[in-house]
Amino acid sequence: MMLTPRTGGWIEVICGPMFCGKTEELIRRLKRAQIAKMKTSIFKPLIDNRYSEEHIVSHNQTKMESFLVEDAAEILEKTDGAEVVGIDEAQFFNDNLIAVCQELSANNKRVLVAGLDNDYLARPFGPMPEIMCAAEYLDKLRAICVVCGDPASFTQRI
Repeated sequence: MMLTPRTGGWIEVICGPMFCGKTEELIRRLKRAQIAKMKTSIFKPLIDNRYSEEHIVSHNQTKMESFLVEDAAEILEKTDGAEVVGIDEAQFFNDNLIAVCQELSANNKRVLVAGLDNDYLARPFGPMPEIMCAAEYLDKLRAICVVCGDPASFTQRI
């Protein structure tokens, strides 16, 4: 993990295939920000209601309270006072998420974005590729292949 100052804004991206720990890492970073007495706001797209409508939830059931938003522009309306903004399942937002992340960063907020960078056909997924290009920090995680046990960089339908 990088050492970062409390002043100024930037974008951090956590990406990779399904089951690689993206949400778990997002929650870890958000909890560390809260330990540092920083105010956080967390968002996820309306389509993500797998485990909870009020929380982001990792596959091992670690969770944090979040806002469910239909459009990325709503994030700007709900970040008053937040120093750190977390966005989960970013691949499901439309392309205006890119401008939202850049505006938040320009307003001195630390923006944490987690999502799939590719779909199961290894094609770029939603706004993620452009957000990755705009990010100051990028972590591409790998899962474990359930067939052979090797590190996995891509999601595959089985």
